[in-house]
Amino acid sequence: MPRYLLPYPPDRIGGLPSDLDVIVWDGEAPPPAQGMLDQVTFFCLPYMRHAAAVPLLQRLPALRTLQTLTAGMDDVLPYLPAGVAACNARGLHDASTAELAAALILASLRGIPAFVRNQAAGHWDQTFQSALADRTVLIVGYGSIGAALEERLRPFECDVVRVARTAREAPRGPVHAIADLPALLPAADVVVLLVPLDPRTRHLADATFLALLKDDALLVNVARGPVVETEALLAELESGRLRAALDVTDPEPLPPNHPLWHAPNVLITPHVGGPSSAFLPRALRLLRAQVLRDHAGEPLVNVVAPG
Repeated sequence: MPRYLLPYPPDRIGGLPSDLDVIVWDGEAPPPAQGMLDQVTFFCLPYMRHAAAVPLLQRLPALRTLQTLTAGMDDVLPYLPAGVAACNARGLHDASTAELAAALILASLRGIPAFVRNQAAGHWDQTFQSALADRTVLIVGYGSIGAALEERLRPFECDVVRVARTAREAPRGPVHAIADLPALLPAADVVVLLVPLDPRTRHLADATFLALLKDDALLVNVARGPVVETEALLAELESGRLRAALDVTDPEPLPPNHPLWHAPNVLITPHVGGPSSAFLPRALRLLRAQVLRDHAGEPLVNVVAPG
């Protein structure tokens, strides 16, 4: 009989069979005893607790399925035991991350950080700011979050250009291949990074990438920190040529003395694209659906490693 190791109790998830064999572990308390773990077949990692949860993977001999509540699995897949299927949380963070990306774009373009500093100093400085209207926004990594971001940008009268690993057609228009970036970057006013982190995207935004951007372009990273080459970005920021809004950094967490904190024209948020009030109801819906599929022997969704 399947045994489920879940971060939430069944009554909070709702809609699960009453006889489901569930162990609840939220990643904060000590892990369950080994005797309880021996029969676990389905493990959902607690959100924002991967560092505590990953060591358990070697203590689950019956494990068949690993579920995360994150879209990215770059910090988990290297530790996935052979034969275990891995499922991510595609779709769960679309609303929250797209909302933050839009907020970072607007705040950066309209100079909100400077206004906040001026308010604290009691300083009235009426200045002319950039608008999003009539700008070109290049979304690099046009998946479900990219599509959600485009929907939020449409009312702002900007042009959206879409880029993914391979070219295709999307409901809102053509998606360019990532190989087309050298031709697309010079025309972009805003570049939003939404690619997963893998060997092909590590340092995608390197010195060559950044040099192709026009003066005063805004780079927004809501993907993973190492997608951007930090030293190359620092050079562009310190020269005053580019602007950046970063929800993720490399290294992360960003040390207190790191020069990124004090670089000009940068807005930093501490990796909060996912954790918002939108998270829990969507996480519970996804987890409920996946557990019910697994319990019924049906195919799971969001499988990124088939096992």
